[in-house]
Amino acid sequence: MTDLPHTERSPLRSLAHHIWTQERVWLVCIAVLAAVAALDAPLAVTSVQFTATNLLDVAPFLILSIEVAAYAGATGADGLIARAFTGSPAVMIAIAALAGGVSPFCSCGVIPLIAALLAMGVPLSAVMAFWLASPVMDPPMFVLTTGVLGVEFAVAKTIAAVGLGVFGGIIVYLLSRAGALADPLRDGVGNGGCGASKVRTSHPVVWAFWHDKTRSAKFLREAAKTTIFLTKWLTLAFLLESLMLAWIPAETVTRALGGSGLAPIGIATLVGPAYLNGYAALPLVGGLSGQGMAPGAGLSFLVAGGVTSLPAAIAVWALVKRPVFALYIGIALTGSFASGLLFQLWASL
Repeated sequence: MTDLPHTERSPLRSLAHHIWTQERVWLVCIAVLAAVAALDAPLAVTSVQFTATNLLDVAPFLILSIEVAAYAGATGADGLIARAFTGSPAVMIAIAALAGGVSPFCSCGVIPLIAALLAMGVPLSAVMAFWLASPVMDPPMFVLTTGVLGVEFAVAKTIAAVGLGVFGGIIVYLLSRAGALADPLRDGVGNGGCGASKVRTSHPVVWAFWHDKTRSAKFLREAAKTTIFLTKWLTLAFLLESLMLAWIPAETVTRALGGSGLAPIGIATLVGPAYLNGYAALPLVGGLSGQGMAPGAGLSFLVAGGVTSLPAAIAVWALVKRPVFALYIGIALTGSFASGLLFQLWASL
């Protein structure tokens, strides 16, 4: 039987294939902006400004987390960090959730650390606990929440953050024991995606890695790779968020979150991720609470918005495989709804 001749791609087709596979996120951003500019030029300008402003706002957290992750890899300290997560799963999950509840990282800034932890071999259950708790509360957020909504609400939000982390960690642990959720990272992210299988064997730690050319090159390579990866996905996320804010005004959200019973809590859980997150949501919730919004709906709105905001969700989508992403969304929304429901029951006592 004669072998069929091998057909090589033309240089033009190869270039097009490379651009689409490597730069398709930028191409989508350009296409979205072009479409918006054709329909509403001022909105396109506003969207660019919104995207740039949010990228600058989140940059300090991203730079810190990227440098921490790259430093751990370059020095060999990743093995030490991974070994710190060995032991009782219940203890690991509890510690990770508590650490997430007091960490200063936002829902986007925590992404590089999550990728690094998974690549180190830290169990997905502990990582998920940290992942879910971290964006909901941190010390500055606690102070601001107390000032806007009161200390009771701030304490409830803190408990919700840690509780959500523990809840998610337990669910992931049970699924992992059943043989699910192996290799959570997408191919090409971290060390190829086999982070949940086992803790990596550590190499000698060289804290002053800059004296070693190989380690310095690894630091720069990993930092640049992660920066480019997050910048393009967050650009798309903030661009889409700007359009959502323009097309879903605050008045619509206000009307949707009014009333009593389970419906406002459920609606708040679904609207929170799509509309606002973090500090920007506090004044809105404060105003709605003054108009009689149920406290449970306010808590669900803030928790869901913090964990699964549009920028964070898109970054997670780019980072992990689809089953892990679906689980992350499901746990976040379920936990947010349960937090709001429990807080509503507490407030009605």
